[in-house]
Amino acid sequence: MKLNTYNESLFSFLATSPSPYHAVANMKRVLLAHGFTLLAETAPWQLEPGRGYVVTRDGAALVAFILGNNETVGDGFRMAAAHTDSPSLKLKPRPEYRNGAFRQLGVEVYGGALLAPWFDRSLSLAGRVTCRLADGALGVYLIDFARPLLVLPNLAIHLDREANKSATLNQQQHLPPILGLHEEGAEDDFAHLLLEQLAKEHPGTDFNEILAFDLFCYDHQPPLTCGGRSELISAPRLDNLLSCHAGLMALEAAGHDKNTLLFCANHEEIGSTSTSGANGSLLEAILERLLPEAEARRIALRRSFLVSADNAHATHPNHADKADPRHEIHLNRGPVIKYNASQRYATEAPSAAVIKAVCHEAGITPQEFVMRSDLPCGSTIGPMTAARLGTMTVDIGAATLAMHSIREVTGSRDPYLLFSTLCRFFASDLHKTLVFADQ
Repeated sequence: MKLNTYNESLFSFLATSPSPYHAVANMKRVLLAHGFTLLAETAPWQLEPGRGYVVTRDGAALVAFILGNNETVGDGFRMAAAHTDSPSLKLKPRPEYRNGAFRQLGVEVYGGALLAPWFDRSLSLAGRVTCRLADGALGVYLIDFARPLLVLPNLAIHLDREANKSATLNQQQHLPPILGLHEEGAEDDFAHLLLEQLAKEHPGTDFNEILAFDLFCYDHQPPLTCGGRSELISAPRLDNLLSCHAGLMALEAAGHDKNTLLFCANHEEIGSTSTSGANGSLLEAILERLLPEAEARRIALRRSFLVSADNAHATHPNHADKADPRHEIHLNRGPVIKYNASQRYATEAPSAAVIKAVCHEAGITPQEFVMRSDLPCGSTIGPMTAARLGTMTVDIGAATLAMHSIREVTGSRDPYLLFSTLCRFFASDLHKTLVFADQ
């Protein structure tokens, strides 16, 4: 796949995945179109070598795997992992209220969002809605307004002369976006608005009542390239749909000779402890079904290797003092291997050596990131997944600026370089050549 074609695919994926549920639905659709078989956790499985399979949980997490023709399950897997969620503003259960002449929606901050960039943008709403149907059944449906629906205006500088020096946000008071103006006699019920949108997106379904929803605000502006030579990408949800897309495309391109697996978890931005999070049971449950016998499963996991893919901090040109001076990270220079002495990243010398060798085979030079020693370090799903599985793991990611903003920036070559690295990894046996000589 050529670079431009790859980025077009990434942009389409980002634009049509405004929530984790939409991302998983899109990944499932792509995999099924490429011959993967959908498995249900609630039914027995009949698996065959040389076939690809996909499992989803709660509509927000996905495990897809290929059983290699030339390997047994006991030989282990080449695994890649990413997460489907991004920092956002999530609607409260009873969100709508009148504030003077305005209709507003109450929101909670989801994850470690950078809040200032949410102001003065055209926002939309997407997620899932649980409904009671006319026949009494309950159904869960995706919804995406896909149009400018909300706005969160800043306070004018005339009314806060210190705004450019020390703006302070109260999340309860200052974050509710404006849905519109109240008009006497108009149908202003938010549930009515949701029912109208559901009928538009799911024609022929007889909806009776909205029972609950998981809805997120998002930036309606589509992904785009920028820069004098279009060498940059500005887009929402790069953290971490960029990695989900790279893993998806790499799995799609993988042959059917080797055991490969992609794990895309939800709720990383809020700790990962959930039924669909990396600190939940999903991945282990899948592996237990592939290898029911405990000893054989443990052997296979020790023969496996996991690449945890999550975006990495690029060195900001206006804040270079926030980066370790001997570990500068540049856009368009290759995937970033992430290290932390306190195991906030799972990388250690052996796993770093494996991914460096993989990159060398792919003709790619990786970069190496470590936080300044006087700044706290973020984390990923890598350490907790490694701890649960006992599988050697490395944390890598595409270099990114403005991480956790409503729009993030990466290099136009960075997603493709991550994809190329994962493609080489899925085809490689390098992790099997690792020998601990003195142990």
